[in-house]
Amino acid sequence: MELSDYIRVLRKNWLIIVVLTLVGLGAAAAYSLTRTPVYESSSSVAVSTQTGGTASDIQQGANFAQTRINTYVGLVTTPIVLNPVIADLDLGVTADTLGKQITASSALNTTIITITATDPDPVVAANLANQAAASLSKVVPEIEPEIGEGGSPVRLTRVSDAQPALAPSSPNVPLNLALGALVGLALGIGLAVLRTVLDNKVRTPRDAEGITSAPSLGAIAYDAKAKERPLIVHADPLSPRAESFRALRTNLQFLDMGGRSSFVVTSSVPSEGKSTTTINLAIALADAGKKVALLDTDLRKPKVAEYLGIEGGVGLTDVLIGRVRVGDVMLPWGGRSLFVLPAGKIPPNPSELLGSKQMATLLEVLERDFDVVLCDAPPLLPVTDAAILSRSTSGAILVASAGRVTRHQLEGAVEALHTVGAKVAGFVMSMVPTRGPDSYYNGYGYGYGYGYMQEQPKAARGRKRKTPVAVVPDTAPMIGDTGFDSRRDARSAGDAGAR
Repeated sequence: MELSDYIRVLRKNWLIIVVLTLVGLGAAAAYSLTRTPVYESSSSVAVSTQTGGTASDIQQGANFAQTRINTYVGLVTTPIVLNPVIADLDLGVTADTLGKQITASSALNTTIITITATDPDPVVAANLANQAAASLSKVVPEIEPEIGEGGSPVRLTRVSDAQPALAPSSPNVPLNLALGALVGLALGIGLAVLRTVLDNKVRTPRDAEGITSAPSLGAIAYDAKAKERPLIVHADPLSPRAESFRALRTNLQFLDMGGRSSFVVTSSVPSEGKSTTTINLAIALADAGKKVALLDTDLRKPKVAEYLGIEGGVGLTDVLIGRVRVGDVMLPWGGRSLFVLPAGKIPPNPSELLGSKQMATLLEVLERDFDVVLCDAPPLLPVTDAAILSRSTSGAILVASAGRVTRHQLEGAVEALHTVGAKVAGFVMSMVPTRGPDSYYNGYGYGYGYGYMQEQPKAARGRKRKTPVAVVPDTAPMIGDTGFDSRRDARSAGDAGAR
């Protein structure tokens, strides 16, 4: 993963990270507010030895005190030291219980013992520390062996007395809040990374490219009104979404398919936008002056005739079984060099018809007479129609809906094409979100920084356009010749289905 991928993960899961950070902060605050404040006070005693006046005696005494200091530190929490403290302060507790409130320590290479006592009452804490220091000062000389003169060689002197603390030492509210926020932040980031690792959806062109090993041909932004205006290139040609189809058209023209120009447009699963992508791409190609043949090869749930508003009762099925000529049912559409062959009647054997010799011959003839042939085919995973048809074309264009199709589904679709020896010409990301880290503008390189506006002349508003009658020859053979030439195309500028 690159730095941009980590930033995208954080942007995508920022709400989870913020919520868990606040939860950690709240938990730390609740913990701090429910704890009883504890005060801490310290008293210090210095350990010295009674030695002679020579330098060697002084050095020897210092070494003796240094070696014994750890022993004196351990004595602080023993009953021999704490029992007098309990008696003097009338505490009514055992030495073991009191020992949990008192600690002792000594800095390295020093002979000073620091005794620290904690208690909810700051005065009691100070008294405990002072009494423990006084008791230790009495006990140590008693347990050390006497020297020749009859006294103890060790003497403990209190060098600082404990004072009641003004502020509690625990809970440390600022530290607890900082730790709570850091723990919550770490959990949020960890959960964000875990979600990303476990996410099996295809969300970016990089994901699809890694699975298909094919180039990205374009990205189509999600449009909530796509069902109301599926033919966006025809209905609103200056919209940013229509521009994305023109970008797809440009990329498609640069594909090197060995001189062939027929493509099957399919997807992994239903409802990924393959039909609208095919139709809008065909319109965009026709707008660029290309002679385009659009075939509805979805012989199970055909949609092309419905979207284009043309009669689809007779079409590809009838042509393949030899009932009608292709020139009789292939209609021009939209006043462009776009000719549409609807699916016709739904046959009982769609896969056999699409894999037949007649279908391969039809595609060869259409490739000869048209610049581009586009076939809207069913999804690859539910049925085998698209995979079978792809063998007779120059390649398949996979439509992958961002955030909906899974990696496993896309892998299955690519494997279905490779199994029959078909080529994946490229993929198109559809339904790309327009907001967020995976948005159409942020992640896909399409954002121009300005919008499109078109003011229609008043004289043109409300004017009904005459629909010229399409001129389609009746003399075309069944499949062997489509009967479409440039002169006839010029005369066939009618709009047989646009509303």
